[in-house]
Amino acid sequence: MSDGEPARIGVDAAAAAERDTVPAQSRKALDGAGSDGAVDGAAAGDGGGAARVVTPPPARMPLDARVPASVLDRAADSPARADSPGHASGSGRADGAGGPDGAGLGGGQRWRTPVTWKVLLGAARVVVWPVARLRVTGALPERLRGGPVILAVNHIGPFDPVAVTAACRVARVAPRLMATGGLFKAPVVGAVMRASGHIRINRRQANVADAVDDVTRALAAGSHVLGYPEGRITLDPGMWPERGKTGLARVALATGAPVVAVAQWGAHEVAAWGGFGPTVRALARALVRRPVVRVHFGRVVDLGGIEPGAPGAAQRATDRIIDAITAELRELRADEPRLPRYIDPVRPLTVQRRHRPSGR
Repeated sequence: MSDGEPARIGVDAAAAAERDTVPAQSRKALDGAGSDGAVDGAAAGDGGGAARVVTPPPARMPLDARVPASVLDRAADSPARADSPGHASGSGRADGAGGPDGAGLGGGQRWRTPVTWKVLLGAARVVVWPVARLRVTGALPERLRGGPVILAVNHIGPFDPVAVTAACRVARVAPRLMATGGLFKAPVVGAVMRASGHIRINRRQANVADAVDDVTRALAAGSHVLGYPEGRITLDPGMWPERGKTGLARVALATGAPVVAVAQWGAHEVAAWGGFGPTVRALARALVRRPVVRVHFGRVVDLGGIEPGAPGAAQRATDRIIDAITAELRELRADEPRLPRYIDPVRPLTVQRRHRPSGR
């Protein structure tokens, strides 16, 4: 949100709709797979060395790249939404919601956005305004709004979930978040997460496959689902997306739901990676400087030619998703092509999970 005026979407939704795919319909449930890509409840990392030589990210794909025929071939029209006109579409609560956190739905019921989540989407813009100037570009095409969509976002700091939530409000989407189990255990936050209909991800536990099933059912109900394919805040020295976890890609391949690459930049200047003192200092600095935080809703990722269940399919799909996010991010930070100008002094650095272009 800019000074004295509301944030605006920088790309006409109708033009975006013309070049993007129609929503895909759910094809089958995923039979037991690992999952990641959740909103982090606390910063975590490898604690690797502080290497400072960064390989430049892959070359930017053309901005006017159209949705490949392979994506269109897999797509099918989605049933009309049950959301009321004027409400943010893409997720919500339906009568008879099942599953532990309200994540699973059955009987073909359509998801309706819970009131709690609608309120929080608006509140996020209020929270962002004192500490940052939000700039939202791109748009989710109208033809994608009525059906299942996966929003895949890069993760650069503990504040970016708030910034991305505010951007979703500007873009008129209300995705259900894939969030780590720790958030659901917190006394107040957990109750809010459950009331908002978000999806709990318990990493490194036997029931992680249940979370994948919950995401699959959420998509079958017409929800938009947002997750971080990296599975953690990036520890890459250049703050480029790291090699991703395969959870989001597995769900996308199993359901046929389109994946939209969302890039964001600037939120790392608002809150530190960890520690009370560094976080307070970062927030104080942000209150004075109000750094620009950019969020861009980008292209639909081409997952064509990847056969679900084939050896290595999930990793190939994940690599394409990270490639697409990196390409969008490269445009957002064109004036910071290698190292970021602002470096969080407490964020650990490692190149152990550096992403390498897929080469398709």
